[in-house]
Amino acid sequence: MSGDRGDSVRALSRGIAVLKAVNLHGTLTLTQIGEICGIPYATASRIAQTLVAEGLIARDPGGKRFRATGLVRTLAQGYQGSGRLVTAARPHIIALTRKIGWPVSVTTRIGPDMVVQDSSHSHTTMAFSSPDPGYSLPMLECAAGIAYLCSLPDEQFQDILAGLRVIDMPHLRHALERLSQGDLRAQVRVHGFATRSNVPFTRHPGKTSAIAVPLFDRGEPAGALTLIYFASAMRMAEAVNRLLPDLRAAASVIEHSLDELPLL
Repeated sequence: MSGDRGDSVRALSRGIAVLKAVNLHGTLTLTQIGEICGIPYATASRIAQTLVAEGLIARDPGGKRFRATGLVRTLAQGYQGSGRLVTAARPHIIALTRKIGWPVSVTTRIGPDMVVQDSSHSHTTMAFSSPDPGYSLPMLECAAGIAYLCSLPDEQFQDILAGLRVIDMPHLRHALERLSQGDLRAQVRVHGFATRSNVPFTRHPGKTSAIAVPLFDRGEPAGALTLIYFASAMRMAEAVNRLLPDLRAAASVIEHSLDELPLL
């Protein structure tokens, strides 16, 4: 019985991963879906056929590529976002971007992903695109996810790792192993920030790098504040040296603003 349950969870997780990949990249072939999601071609084909049957994706006219349909938008109808965090953060992320030029995003955790609640991408030309609220990245594949995850109390941290092990996505195994061993978490907790060079899960894979710090609301981890820059513009060490102090200062101001806002 436990094996059947694990297989069901894994199948559902793979289906969600395929839907997210197609939605993120615009259109994908079955080969690309398999590569991105770390699943065999035959599995990618079965999942794609199921999603087509459900009306969530459709074949392009050429028949070789798949795209998300308008039905995907209906999945977000009940999503309210983190209005209080956005209210506190918005003026400060805009001010930070005007100061340093690079865009900044505010993300929170939903399931195995970090989801964009707000960003300052539209306030700078130093960005490839502007992620809409609701845009998600795998928690273990982005600086925001690592910064947030490592800030959690031990029990919550271990619970999330246990859930990610059940999902068992191949591209997450390395980061999961490092977090499980404790060295990555210890490093992030000591230094107070996380980094990710050449982020793969964006609309422009590998073109941007990121630095993230956790955001706390009355002492409780609430999300992450992430600064995104062109990977070709500077090395990570230089970016940390130049940009981290301003990012930390913005996070501190946002947390102070949260203290002054009433709890919803």
